[in-house]
Amino acid sequence: MIGLLLTIANISGGILLGLATLDKWDGESNFFNKIAGILAPFQTVIGVALIVLSLIKFRVSVLFSIVSILGGILLLTHVFGKVPALETSLRKLSASLMPFKAIIGIALIVIGILGLF
Repeated sequence: MIGLLLTIANISGGILLGLATLDKWDGESNFFNKIAGILAPFQTVIGVALIVLSLIKFRVSVLFSIVSILGGILLLTHVFGKVPALETSLRKLSASLMPFKAIIGIALIVIGILGLF
């Protein structure tokens, strides 16, 4: 059950993070923009799910869990101001990951698809 939830969170988070690249691949149909529009209000929930569920499944697949945690951190960037004790370190980490946002997003989609099998 946790694996299925993590797979759904990986695919959803990957679509939100890799939207710029997916939009280039999509062409004129705007399929991924429509999906991202539906998922955008749940960005915080998806980010928390990525971090918590990947910490639970950390021992099973370490590399996949690390990518999921990084994706969750990128999705929770807008929430870091509400955690004053960790705000500066989390913002620095998020700023250093921002150039890799699309790569992490595509990796999350691939991990999510691999999780289905």
